[in-house]
This record gives sequence, structure tokens and C-alpha cells, in this order.
Amino acid sequence: MSPRSFALISAMFPGDAFAVIEWGQVGLAAVGAIVLVLVGCIWAYRRRRRHLAERYGDPEIARRIMRGVIWQGETQEQLLESLGQPKDIDKKVLKTKTKEIWKYRPTARNRFGLKVTLDDGVVVGWELND
Repeated sequence: MSPRSFALISAMFPGDAFAVIEWGQVGLAAVGAIVLVLVGCIWAYRRRRRHLAERYGDPEIARRIMRGVIWQGETQEQLLESLGQPKDIDKKVLKTKTKEIWKYRPTARNRFGLKVTLDDGVVVGWELND
């Protein structure tokens, strides 16, 4: 250990109660913490995918939801799982159906990058504005 690093550690932790740690050990602990976080993220991702596959009975639907894909016939519940809560919803109740436009990705005041149209809770189309 260099005298400079020892002085830094001594200033941070004065007294004999602190055991001197080599910088290599600190780096190793940081790498270990990063590995644990990554393993936790992978585990959570797989757990959610397995839960979605069981919930909807189809691994392909689970894959689409995990990737944030929109498709015709997607249910309102699946859209919520996929893209989350919309920033705004326009709702029209007609005689025979309910029509909603879910708005995502606000770009300016009352302008959105993605609008998804649902009829009776099922996706029938979307508009992507770049």
C-alpha cells in the first residue's frame, strides 16, 4: 500500500480499531456487489416472465409483454403489463362499445409519441409519432 493511500484511510478512519484494507480488496468487494446485483436482476426478470407465462397461458405472450410489444388483440390488462399506466386516456362510450385512446410518451403539451386505440378493452390499433 502506498503512503498516500494509507494516509487517506487513516484520515477517514482514525484509531487502531480500523483494520487496514488494501485497495485491491475494496475493488474485489465492488465487483462482488455488482455481480450480486446483476444476478438479482436476471432472477427477477426470469421470475416475472415465468409468472406472465403462467398467468396468460402462453410463453409467446409473456415474451411480447416483457419486450413491450403492442399487437392487435392484446387485452387492456396485457397492455398495462407491457407499457404501464398511460399518461392520459380519452374515453368514449358509444351505444354498442367503449372506445379508449391510451396516450404514452408525451412530446409536448397535449401531444404524444404513442397512442393506442382499444375497443371494449382490446387493442385494435395504434399510432406512433416520432
